[in-house]
Amino acid sequence: MTCVPPDASPYEALLLVSFGGPEGPDDVLPFLENVTRGRDVPRDRLLEVAEHYLALGGASPINAQNRALVAALESSFARAGLELPVYWGNRNWHPYLADTLARMADDGVRRAVCLLTSAYSSYSGCRQYRENLAAAAEPLGERAPALDRVRHYFNAPGFIEAMARSTVVALRELPDDLRSAAHLVFVTHSIPTPMNETSGPDGGSYERQHREVADLVAAEVAAQTGATHDRALVYCSRSGPPGMPWLSPDVNDHLVSLAGAGARAVVLVPIGFVSDHMEVRYDLDTEAGTTADRLGLAWVRAATVGTDGTFVDGVRDLVLERAAVARGEQPGRPALGRLGPSHDVCPAGCCPNPHGYRPALCGSD
Repeated sequence: MTCVPPDASPYEALLLVSFGGPEGPDDVLPFLENVTRGRDVPRDRLLEVAEHYLALGGASPINAQNRALVAALESSFARAGLELPVYWGNRNWHPYLADTLARMADDGVRRAVCLLTSAYSSYSGCRQYRENLAAAAEPLGERAPALDRVRHYFNAPGFIEAMARSTVVALRELPDDLRSAAHLVFVTHSIPTPMNETSGPDGGSYERQHREVADLVAAEVAAQTGATHDRALVYCSRSGPPGMPWLSPDVNDHLVSLAGAGARAVVLVPIGFVSDHMEVRYDLDTEAGTTADRLGLAWVRAATVGTDGTFVDGVRDLVLERAAVARGEQPGRPALGRLGPSHDVCPAGCCPNPHGYRPALCGSD
């Protein structure tokens, strides 16, 4: 029997699109200035955040983790017989998207599919990246590759299965007498409440998407362990003016409430993050961990999906699914839970920029 290789046409490459991070102490302030440019963030606040990076050696783990993800994707593609080069570009640090798109153009790439390292829809997790892509492509003119993106994958089987498995592994690290009563604390990055209300027009709000994932992961954990755990969705990394409402509760406040109610153990489950970058290493492992220790709560932190093989192979399937859609076919679009698969092309007005309209790629506007 002849084995037919998977078909990624019309795409000639995959572009991993990410946030970026400093790779040494001298990079920290320039990186933070990139992140906050145009937002009038006080210098004292930048210096405060810089200390978070410097406390961990001055380097964010995100770039190393993206290199590992690129290698894992290349390996998954090769095992499947899929010949599709993988490029990588960042919003805020080297390799910048503009440099990566220029290299892709020089390599003759005419059309590529993008994977955003954010599984959910929101302005900062989707449209802002699409604005970054438009700005990076603009100087290249007609040489710029045409770009699409894979759909939001928060409820894709590979993401849910990998997250549930890491949660089960974390639960097993707790002492036997604490494990069955441990609370699952699902954590994601907070965003301003108005941004939540304008996210995900056909897949629920940012908050609703996370609640769906928490439900799905908790159900799978129960199926694997035979135990049902109390759970909650909480937030970390709140920033911005004090008077602006952001999604809450904060993870530290929630831990205080749990301890006050008699809880003895928690598992922090970072469902809002693809890899163990700064918000995970500092906001959870350092700050939330310190809070739990002070309160006498036993705690463990589940791993993010990272380079989990189920997740990586799931990304490969999403790429092939998106390619079939681009060819005008109607492939299966597996999604778990009630919300169903997200859109392949962002509709006009999706996750609007709170500061005003800017051109964006991979959408209808």
